[in-house]
Amino acid sequence: MTATNSLLAHPAVYFLLASFAVPFIPGRLLKWLLPLPAILAVLSVIGLDHGTSGVLGWVDTELTLFRVDQLSIVFAHVFAIQGVIALIFAMHIKDKGQHMASLAYVGGGFGCLFAGDYLTLFVFWEIMSVASTMLVWLNRSDRSVRAGFRYFMFHTLGGLFMLGGLLLRWADLGTLAFTPVDPSGAMYYDWLIMIGFCVNAAVVPLHAWLPDAYPEATVTGAVFMSAYTTKTAVYVLARAFAGFEILAIAGTVMCVYGVFYATIENNARRILGYHIVSQVGYMVAGIGIGTAMTVNGASAHAYAHILYKGLLFMGAGCLLYSAGTAKLTELGGLVKRLPLVFIFYMVAAVSISGMPFFNGFVSKTMTITGAAEAHRTWLALGMELAAVGTFLSVGLKLPYFAFFSKNDNPARELKPIPMNMYVAMAIGSALCFFTGVYPEFLYKLLPIQEGVSVYSPYIAHVTEAIEHPYVPYTTWHVLQAFMILGFTGLGFWAMRKVVVPHAQRNVDFEWFYILGGKAFLAIFSRPFAWIDTRWSEVYRTVGLRGLVGSADGSARFDRAAIDGVVDGTAKGVFGIGGALAKLQTGRLQTYASAALLAAIGVGVLAFVLVK
Repeated sequence: MTATNSLLAHPAVYFLLASFAVPFIPGRLLKWLLPLPAILAVLSVIGLDHGTSGVLGWVDTELTLFRVDQLSIVFAHVFAIQGVIALIFAMHIKDKGQHMASLAYVGGGFGCLFAGDYLTLFVFWEIMSVASTMLVWLNRSDRSVRAGFRYFMFHTLGGLFMLGGLLLRWADLGTLAFTPVDPSGAMYYDWLIMIGFCVNAAVVPLHAWLPDAYPEATVTGAVFMSAYTTKTAVYVLARAFAGFEILAIAGTVMCVYGVFYATIENNARRILGYHIVSQVGYMVAGIGIGTAMTVNGASAHAYAHILYKGLLFMGAGCLLYSAGTAKLTELGGLVKRLPLVFIFYMVAAVSISGMPFFNGFVSKTMTITGAAEAHRTWLALGMELAAVGTFLSVGLKLPYFAFFSKNDNPARELKPIPMNMYVAMAIGSALCFFTGVYPEFLYKLLPIQEGVSVYSPYIAHVTEAIEHPYVPYTTWHVLQAFMILGFTGLGFWAMRKVVVPHAQRNVDFEWFYILGGKAFLAIFSRPFAWIDTRWSEVYRTVGLRGLVGSADGSARFDRAAIDGVVDGTAKGVFGIGGALAKLQTGRLQTYASAALLAAIGVGVLAFVLVK
């Protein structure tokens, strides 16, 4: 279906143009204009029509720059809202480089959401990769430079998998169309593309870049990164790979694995990074299970997660901005000094924990219930277990040791927090609560509902989901949530002196990356170095002497042969010339006599030859 949407209504246009314009706008004016592209994006998304536009012919296929359907709408809706919040949070920043990178990053995310072909998707995918790397590097520390380099290398690897897959797919099918893949008929190039997507989704064991890089990003950069990279990956997985069993299992592993590492971490932003892995796991699992309820649950949870995770990173960012550290072992006793930060943080903490009346409750429970109704009991239990760990680490441990535990430095000087940061957190908190108590606002945006064409033919139980929509506020759901949270709270209080954070950085799967690097050096670098050393010795003893001997022989040949021939020839010519010069007397009778003798000689020779 062709839409009436103009390319000028594409939200990516606003952000990318703003990114290019930032250097030319005076700082004082830029502060107030910064949220403008996000506000325009919100207005644009609200008025978009379903269908495709911006179709271009390229080689022997077509590129679709602007495809709009219900799946892209739900993600674009929250992308735009979070863009407003994050840009307000960043208004006090004077570094224009950060603003340029942030705007380009969000623009790349919107470009991915509305891409109707793989090539367009790849271009915007790489824009996101480069811009987000800059948000890490612009923290301008040795750790951020190293983390940013590792981050970029990982995303380059994922991009190469995606590029290889789309080129092989194009060669086989003759099209670049970004369409759903049949789980029972996936080809090798589809699996390559999925691997590329899974890198950005931080699927275990491809996830270590996330808790490594996000804590090293700028305070505002981490807020942007928490919202867009992994959720863009969730979107593309939902678009192409709904119903793939491997994603259902991998997502559940992510839920449990991420929450385990978050529980033992010390750095607040690193804890939140691991919880991105865990929470994205719910989305990946829902996509993999592939029923209408779980796909809707994944989309709803992505929406809720962007709001509360952005708010969590804003809270942790305020701690870092004000106290100069995000390590729990160096914080404590801040509840009276930063009360608003504590309140806003706790709104996000109970949201991610799935407490009733907050948005995590209306999204997370949909995915878990969908898994149970699809008879995926073990997957549902794994997600419930992760919910316990989420409240333990983010809702209890982090705020307790950051805001309530005894502070070793009660006289620590705190840097005042700008008002725009409080305003952004207040907006995020209000939305977390609003979508929690009024879930119909969110559910009306979900991709599978009555009157909306289903974007993928491989999603199961569509009719059942439409005829019996999910209802979060049932007695059982509410009681179950309060029981889980209540018993988790009691357990933490009993063990609060046991789960004390330690000033250390826990090694994750990067240990295997390091081991792989050392193995590569052992297998390739050292043998090649040994060969190079031995070859240098052979060259010095044999090759160099042979080269010197060859040069000496060439010199002798040049002197004896070439110079001898050339010099001898020159001497002969010189002698002949001298003799001829002596014969040139200038007397006419001499020349006449010589000519007569020559004529007689020629005549005698001719007579002898003829006879």
